[in-house]
Amino acid sequence: MPAKPNDKVTRADRRSKRRRSIIEAAARLFAELGFTGCEMERVASELGIAKGTLYLYFPGKQDLFFACVDLGMQQMQTVVREAAATASEPFEIIACAIRAYLAFFDANPHYVELLIQERANFKDRKRPTYFEHRDANRGPWRKFYADLVAQGKLRDDIPVERMLDTVGNLMYGTMFTNLFIGRSASLDEQFNAILEIALRGITRQRQ
Repeated sequence: MPAKPNDKVTRADRRSKRRRSIIEAAARLFAELGFTGCEMERVASELGIAKGTLYLYFPGKQDLFFACVDLGMQQMQTVVREAAATASEPFEIIACAIRAYLAFFDANPHYVELLIQERANFKDRKRPTYFEHRDANRGPWRKFYADLVAQGKLRDDIPVERMLDTVGNLMYGTMFTNLFIGRSASLDEQFNAILEIALRGITRQRQ
């Protein structure tokens, strides 16, 4: 008897959920044990499945590792995009996006560790996963900033791309610093500092 359409959907859904559970477990193990120290057997043991089952989803450890980094960056971009969508005023949109970014990595420091491992173990990659996702999702932000420049709400003597890079680098650096030496201030304090410096600068405004 041929499978019903709904049966196919159910199987696909189960496979998708199993794949995600594998990635989520592996991401934490890679972060804890390192790429070299985390073998496929360890991931299978963590999940209580046969090692052969892992190979039904991923050809090898490297493919699994890249899937872990990719999922993390997908989740981060989704969180930032959804947070920005909750606001309507331009600078509130920027603020919501910045805070969501900081909060995501605060709650998921293992993804920061994976970014470090990716750079250390796969230096021959043309472009790190973080920047692949950043560039793929930058179009709407580029237009958003350009519109604010056109409306006279942002300076027109600084290229939009440089604005995006500068704000992004502040957030990127903060994310790594928090992992390397621990948080020097609360999330809210870091968020407020980035917002103040990025949007208002550090010079005293003349009256």
